[in-house]
Amino acid sequence: QVQLVESGGGSVQAGGSLRLSCAASGYTYSTGCMGWFRQAPGKEREGVAAIVSDDYTRYADSVKGRFTISKDNAKNTLYLQMNSLKPEDTAMYYCAAQPGRYPSLQSHEYSSWGQGTQVTVSS
Repeated sequence: QVQLVESGGGSVQAGGSLRLSCAASGYTYSTGCMGWFRQAPGKEREGVAAIVSDDYTRYADSVKGRFTISKDNAKNTLYLQMNSLKPEDTAMYYCAAQPGRYPSLQSHEYSSWGQGTQVTVSS
């Protein structure tokens, strides 16, 4: 059974940075795809970034150039480095995993989910 546990959320001012982590267990981490999604109150869940390998990633247009997704296979941990944060980045952020080999940003393609970590950016 796959277990995903996010951490690293918090409150920052606009322009600040945060790094989210997602510890995975019960999952063949070196294969498949993992992603970060977010959901703000009253809005649908949206894909932020996804990774199959270091040279095979995908980002939402809204975070390109500001966010970086990476993973450490030895530690079974997924990361999301978020720089130049904006108030509109405020949301609950979720880690997800799926066995496919394409870095999809579509939430319905992911079968395992973490509980989420809150990110709040103030202006």
